[in-house]
Amino acid sequence: MAPAPSPIVRRRRLGQALRRLRETAGLTGDQVIERIGWASASKLSRLENGRSRPDLGDVLDLLDLYGVSGPSRDELIAITRDAGNTRAWLRAYPVMTPQQRDWAELEAGCVDIREYAPCHIPGLLQTPEYARLRLVSARPLANPGVDGQNPEALENQIHARIARQALLTRRLDAPRYDAVLEDTALTGRAGPPEILRGQAAHLRRIGSLPNVTIRILPNSATIANWYLVHTSFSMYRFADPQDPETVAVETLERDMFVNEPHEVRHYATVYDWLRDAALSPEDSMDWLTEAAETLHTAARPPGQRRPSEI
Repeated sequence: MAPAPSPIVRRRRLGQALRRLRETAGLTGDQVIERIGWASASKLSRLENGRSRPDLGDVLDLLDLYGVSGPSRDELIAITRDAGNTRAWLRAYPVMTPQQRDWAELEAGCVDIREYAPCHIPGLLQTPEYARLRLVSARPLANPGVDGQNPEALENQIHARIARQALLTRRLDAPRYDAVLEDTALTGRAGPPEILRGQAAHLRRIGSLPNVTIRILPNSATIANWYLVHTSFSMYRFADPQDPETVAVETLERDMFVNEPHEVRHYATVYDWLRDAALSPEDSMDWLTEAAETLHTAARPPGQRRPSEI
């Protein structure tokens, strides 16, 4: 059974369809706003850009104006309902930030996820301790009153991030998950040894799942013809071929979502280069085992270490 459609992808698909219909009808945005009588001039822009959850009544008004009927109308109504769907587990975490919600909605509807992370562990693979470390370290950059600065909000964000991981162990429709992680994500400045040790052990366990593949990219590896990857990125493919494959790129201030086919192909090529340069899945599991042991030694006070470990 295929997973339920991703609301955020359906919003973008709906927006693209509505824009094409408006352009085919030869109407400008201002003309549409005037004919329907909407008070907000930005409503149409938000709908066409997939930036807001669509109201079925608004979409029906547009379909009436554009003269859409029959199967095409039925399909767009169904997409509208999917685009406005908020899953129960998302509603259970009302303080989830908009950024987390976008990522969760992308992940929930996938059949295939590929992620590259140069200096951190992706959210779907994080332990609670590592998630806390990442969220607390970024709190000075958060927006007061929006991202949640109180302890309860922090705990809810951690629980929400961990709840997202359930999709990897779904019994019927768990997506295929493939990740390339640079070794620096578990060394150096990434965090205290005791937290990184637990994270390495967790990666070892989750990497044993039949639908999960984790590859470690050593710092010494050469990527293609000395290519340098500029940023982390995630790729999402969905059960419905009409839902465009999407690339998400996380930045300091906002996330960028790409679904133009030629741009997606560029990221797919880079991901193939990264995968080819990384250790095999089997060697990556061995690397994680050794990393956990090394971090275990580093986490012990000097007085508790054997002479050979100092």
